Amino acid sequence: METIVLDTNPVVIVGASLVLVAIAILVSHRLGLGVERSIAAASIRAAIQLMGVGLLLSLIIDTGWERWLAPLWILGMIAIAANVTARRSGRSGVFFPAAAAIGSATALSLAIVFGFGVLSPEPIQMIVVAGITIGNVLPATVLAADQVRKQLAEGRPVIEGLLALGVDARRSTRYIVSEATRVSLIPQIERTKVVGLIALPGAFTGLLIAGVDPFEAAIIQLVVMYLVLGSVAVSSAVVALVSARGAFTSDQRLRPAD
Repeated sequence: METIVLDTNPVVIVGASLVLVAIAILVSHRLGLGVERSIAAASIRAAIQLMGVGLLLSLIIDTGWERWLAPLWILGMIAIAANVTARRSGRSGVFFPAAAAIGSATALSLAIVFGFGVLSPEPIQMIVVAGITIGNVLPATVLAADQVRKQLAEGRPVIEGLLALGVDARRSTRYIVSEATRVSLIPQIERTKVVGLIALPGAFTGLLIAGVDPFEAAIIQLVVMYLVLGSVAVSSAVVALVSARGAFTSDQRLRPAD
């Protein structure tokens, strides 16, 4: 495998890549979008997190502890993703179901990718595959939780009317769970539709850069895409269902809006 070495000063490379970010901030300011601080904060946060991860992975590899620390790293990613989803839902009791859904999907992805020999079971590659899965699942679960919260607020009169007529909580929110899951799946479905035509995913391009045969790289990417799509669907449905059920008291009353 060919080792990639940066020929140019990293500061210069990163600085050049910030040109479009600066343009985005300027456009936001001129159009009054009000997202200048969000763009800047996201850029700074990404730099801190990525540099931190890069340094930490280098340290883990240098110490030779990656085999023991990789599972802890993956569990940490699952916990962070579940926590972000739970906070967005605004309801108690979402963290553990979200962690179980995301964790199960990640475990299944790892079992298929490494159990069938798609990739060699090296700790760093396990972290990468887990990161790809969780990184795609998280936006969907957050969107599902957010959709449930919004639709509960907007449809509160309808739900309370159904409850007054004797309809239970599960049936009165069935359409909310379905719609929230559907909306959360749209981005991943669209990405899957255009993969290879418009978008060349990170795993595929990374394998190409590493010198893997393009056809083999395409097969590996296809496996990853299928696993991600399934993981997103299952995790989003679980989060939407749990978020909706958490909006009710034990005696079938809708909790006050947050």
